[in-house]
Amino acid sequence: MSEHDHGKMDITEQERTFEGFIKFWIWLFGISAGILVFLAIFNS
Repeated sequence: MSEHDHGKMDITEQERTFEGFIKFWIWLFGISAGILVFLAIFNS
């Protein structure tokens, strides 16, 4: 078994997944806020 070198692991896939996760929640929050504003303006 080879020795583990700290900081040498390729984490590009994990970084892409995390970026997608953050973008999803930002979009979800933005859409939710927009819906709430729309409902508040039109007294629904």
